[in-house]
Amino acid sequence: MHHYNPDLHHRCSMRLREYDYSQAGAYFVTICIQNRECLFGEIRDGRMVPNDAGRMIQSSWNELPQHYPGIDIDAFVIMPNHIHGIIVLVGAGPCACPGNGKLQKNKGQPRGVAPTLFLPDIVHRFKSLTTTRYKNGVAQFDWPPFNGKLWQRNYYEHIIRKEEELNRLWEYIVNNPTQWAFDGENPDCNPVGANRQLAPVRHLTE
Repeated sequence: MHHYNPDLHHRCSMRLREYDYSQAGAYFVTICIQNRECLFGEIRDGRMVPNDAGRMIQSSWNELPQHYPGIDIDAFVIMPNHIHGIIVLVGAGPCACPGNGKLQKNKGQPRGVAPTLFLPDIVHRFKSLTTTRYKNGVAQFDWPPFNGKLWQRNYYEHIIRKEEELNRLWEYIVNNPTQWAFDGENPDCNPVGANRQLAPVRHLTE
């Protein structure tokens, strides 16, 4: 996993040029908390134990297909300060407003034509929804506050082109908690021993 370095990347997008991110396909995504703060729970004996915020993240991920028809979700794991998951674009569908569970077609869209939903749109909306819910948790349930933004501005993705890749990334996601001691996102991890090569991904910006 390539760790984001603002001095090197200058917040430039490394998204594949001319690639249609709305086309059907599977995408491995990684989204990290700002400043690597561990807000979603902790690793115990190689297992992730989510707190209330972590359970909120899980439920928000599970709700994605309900809010945005045209996408599906696959393997997913919450880590103390980041998430890994697989998003599958199965076809464009009506856009929906997060949180109300009701479909709302875009005004002005020709009848019978569904608006295109892009991968960056999905990630952005997931971030926005979970940020709002986390803020509510801070206000109502005294969740630990965050400074500035909940999520890093950038995220990571990898286009899954082969079944072998899918199987490898499935295994990576499922086993991720057992590798926390060697995870480059772990604030207590020794950078020399950090494993950033388990899941090669591309660095993106919203």
